[in-house]
Amino acid sequence: MITCYLRYEIDPYKIDQFEEYAKMWIPLVNKFEGTHHGYWLPYEGANNIAIALFSFQSLKAYEEYRMKIAQDGDCQKAFKFKEETRCIKSIERSFMKPLLE
Repeated sequence: MITCYLRYEIDPYKIDQFEEYAKMWIPLVNKFEGTHHGYWLPYEGANNIAIALFSFQSLKAYEEYRMKIAQDGDCQKAFKFKEETRCIKSIERSFMKPLLE
């Protein structure tokens, strides 16, 4: 399993738009055989950082997901929403593997 860790720098004045964007992606990741673990929005401390985590069975499965979302109409709506609202300033993406007992 591979988990994608996304760290967003968001516009703190557009948190409602970011939340709407985030809610679009949870079912979309799951639609393409991923497991979305949710979003974490600012609460205390930095008001411009949000995080998301989702997993796929392998890096290959994640790469296939990336190809599929480029063609999916619902994903394109989410991408367009992000561009129109400009609620996200930057995204950092890292991949991690779990260490479990």
